[in-house]
This record gives sequence, structure tokens and C-alpha cells, in this order.
Amino acid sequence: MKYNYLGKSNLLVSKICLGTMHFGDATSQEEAFRIMDRALEMGINFFDTANVYGRSGGRGRTEEIIGQWFQQDKSRRDRVVLATKVYGEMPEPDVTNSRPGISAYKVRKHAADSLQRLQTDHIDLYQVHHIDRRITGEEFWETFERLVAQGDVLYVGTSNFPGWGLAKFQMQALQRGSLGLVSEQTMYNLLNRMPELEVLPAALDLGIGVLAYMPLAGGLLSGKARQTPAGSRTREVEQEYEMDLSENRQLDDFAALCQEIGEPAYVVAIAWTLANPSVASAIVGVRKLEHLDGLERASELALDAEAMARLEEIFNINRGRPLRPGPAPEAYSW
Repeated sequence: MKYNYLGKSNLLVSKICLGTMHFGDATSQEEAFRIMDRALEMGINFFDTANVYGRSGGRGRTEEIIGQWFQQDKSRRDRVVLATKVYGEMPEPDVTNSRPGISAYKVRKHAADSLQRLQTDHIDLYQVHHIDRRITGEEFWETFERLVAQGDVLYVGTSNFPGWGLAKFQMQALQRGSLGLVSEQTMYNLLNRMPELEVLPAALDLGIGVLAYMPLAGGLLSGKARQTPAGSRTREVEQEYEMDLSENRQLDDFAALCQEIGEPAYVVAIAWTLANPSVASAIVGVRKLEHLDGLERASELALDAEAMARLEEIFNINRGRPLRPGPAPEAYSW
């Protein structure tokens, strides 16, 4: 397993991050325990979750499972860089202030609840799950600086922020003399190049490490997409991406290239995502133990210039106005 520094921080995280969104829903507690055991054995030291994860098991269930796993062997906690998120609505008496968004009032309560469910005394990386366009910079940073000062949180990150949002809050942090944001989670893969317009160049310039989620586009780039049954998550993503898996030239060409390279499709797709200099780690949502197989290879594989050019040729196909690789405005303007 290979490691990267997370943004401008001096924190090393594995280039593969264990995504836990399925724990407590599609993945039972017992299977989740086996997955986390194996992830540690592989050298994955970075686990990502959120307070709202759990779906059919109820919001908060995923954090509870991770906390119970920590309690089985308390030495595990010191081997994991633990990341969770705040923003979404959680069951609580004050319905008015539990709605999506962040405030000093809400974050204080939700952080305390996450710590209790995770059975830990601190969160290594606390992430704002989505941009709240209403909160002021003063309230934002006073809220998270307080958690850091108390020792409840070590680092602050974001998720689903636009480039301008990263610039806004990072500049305010610098003016306050604080470390600011060290990470940004964004959906980035061969089928979704939009972060290249603003988010990735902004993050790279501002010292914010990108955590790329859905590097396999929900299974579309796994090399097994056509084998998945109706009703599966991959079939849901097929509709989200407006793709027809029954006959798709891009995926056929991608499969042929991977065969030439001699690597599985999922390894190539993740390695491509990790090749971007702004990306610190790729978050892989694991539902079954076997989904971990080969992920260490994805962290190690360096695609050569020819392979990168071929991937560019295959996937630089867009509807409407051509979208060229690179930052905005050059990607879509003169």
C-alpha cells in the first residue's frame, strides 16, 4: 500500500481509503468487521464514514458498527485515520435545527453524537458533507476551530464543495491564522471529469488534498458492470450516468485497453484517478470482503503516458459543447 500526505498537512493517509457507506445496510456488521480487519492487514489506514450513513439500518448505524469494531480491540483506533462528516439531518428532538446545513448549535451536538457512536475521544478528519451557502465564514470557522481547540477534532475537511467555496473558506482561514481545510471529497472518475474545471485546480493551489469518491463510477468502471442484476447499485448508477450497458463503445474500448495493459479494469480506473496530482486518496465503497482484492495494486500502479493518452481518447466524449481536459475557463472557452 502506498501513502500520500493529505493536502498541506503532515498527515499520511493510504492512497486507498475504505468507504463504509454500505455498513449496516447492504453489509452486515459481521461482514463489516471482516472488511475492516482485512483493510488494516492490507495497510489501509484511512477509513471514511458519515453520521448519516446506515440507510435501512438507520442513520448513525455505520458509525455504531465502526465504534463496536474499535471496542473489540482498542489498539485498532490508533492504527486508523478516522474521517466522518456532518451536514445532513439526524433524528433529534430539535427538528428545526436538525435540517440539512451546519451551525455552531447543530455541529456541537452532532460531533458529540458521532464521538459517542464511534466510541472514540476524537475525530481525525471532520468533514462538512455539503456546502452550506448561508453560513458566514465567522460562524463556520469559530465552530470548527472550537472543536479543534477542545481536542475533539484534529483536521477539518469538506465534501461536495465547488471551487469558489474552497477558495472562500480557505482564504478566511488563512486570514484567521488557522490551518484551514486539508481535504475535499468530490466525485471524480473517468466518466465524471467535471471536477477538473474548478475543484481540482483550486484544491491543488490551496493545499487541499482531494479524496475522490466513486472512482469506479458506482461499478460502471469495475469491468463487471454488465454482470450486475437489475435493482443493483450499478444499475442505479447506469441511469444516473444516462448510459446503456448493453451496448457501450466506451466501456468496450476501456475493457480492450485494460486487457492490453494486463491489469483489471477496476485497478486501471482507480490508478487513473490517483494519477491526478491533486488527488491524495481514492475512496472505495466496499460491500463485500472480496471487493478489497487488488486495491493495493491500484495504489501502486503508475500508468505510462501512452496508457493515459489512450484513456483520454476513450473518455473525452461529451454531449453538447466539447469539454477539454484541464481547468476552467480553458476547458470550455478560448
